Amino acid sequence: MLDLIIKNARNIHEETVEIGVQAGKIATVAKEITEPALQELHLSENEYISAGWIDDHVHCYEKMQLYYDYPDEIGVTQGVTTVIDAGTTGAENIGDFAELAKCTKTNVFALLNISKWGIVEQDELADLSKVQADLINEALENYPEFIVGIKARMSKTVIGDNGLTPLQMAKKIQKDHAPLPLMVHIGSAPPELDEIFSLLDQGDVVTHCFNGKANGIYDWQTGKIKAFAWETFKRGIIFDIGHGTDSFNFTVAKEAFQEGLKATSISTDIYIRNRKKGPVFNLATTMEKLRVVGYSWPEILEKVTVAPAKNFNLNSKGAIKEGLDADFTIFKFVEAEKELIDSNGNQEIASEQIVPVKTVIGGQVYDNELSKV
Repeated sequence: MLDLIIKNARNIHEETVEIGVQAGKIATVAKEITEPALQELHLSENEYISAGWIDDHVHCYEKMQLYYDYPDEIGVTQGVTTVIDAGTTGAENIGDFAELAKCTKTNVFALLNISKWGIVEQDELADLSKVQADLINEALENYPEFIVGIKARMSKTVIGDNGLTPLQMAKKIQKDHAPLPLMVHIGSAPPELDEIFSLLDQGDVVTHCFNGKANGIYDWQTGKIKAFAWETFKRGIIFDIGHGTDSFNFTVAKEAFQEGLKATSISTDIYIRNRKKGPVFNLATTMEKLRVVGYSWPEILEKVTVAPAKNFNLNSKGAIKEGLDADFTIFKFVEAEKELIDSNGNQEIASEQIVPVKTVIGGQVYDNELSKV
């Protein structure tokens, strides 16, 4: 007997199947399942299903003060089945974070900040004595299932006078633990963005890719994407949204889209302040912003499922296939106007909203806060 059967499971391509779940895994995907189940979930005519949404840039270690939140407040209640904390903690405190994460409904993973205490202060990489390879090695060895990559924040408020050195140290750590994903935060200079990009390799993740800063990928004088940004993108460096309080600009995103440079993955950089006061609020709202930029719903969904699962080696997630984790997001579209604000106060009006209705994690079904819309 199956634990759960999902009936009328229609995907974004208008294909309908039935999905059987057993012991937290997808046991069967078929046109019809005749085997009995302990629970049946019937999707209504206006509901769709996708693999569980993955937000690969959040801050959810609740014991921090600068950037923090609670995994289930940004995860299961918002249609997100998996979150990846992007470097809130370092080698000295990631163990405590890993223990807290065991108590959540949402799947939680982490990128290890190369600074040993993570983002305790804004300038965590201004003092390079905090980057200790032996502590990093120990953390990676002790928490191989929890840590899915490393993080280096490379903007002037973080690195002080250290230039490219923190990134060079991160690349050395990455090389010593290959294949280990590296996410790099970009922002204000120094260092200059072209210098940062020159050190990156295929598969490295650049987050805040569409920020509106002068040191971003967009040339505000010419109105075009900078040539070196195009070269970096074509080399296979992953461009991740990482919306955040100060890192997503409609003008940049639209010009990139018009030129054919599309983000590889969509993430929020959410924490309690920009969740409650905006401009982020939740992953669904960030997805809607990419829709008004011009992305199609199928590619938006791919960028919160398949792409992040691939980028961070979450091999049991990201797709609806037999043998993978039974993580799903059930959602609907609502034809209604919604004001969307980017990180710089610019406004767009969406005519269509994507609203998560239920979240299924490991075969357990949960209702969503946003389903009341």
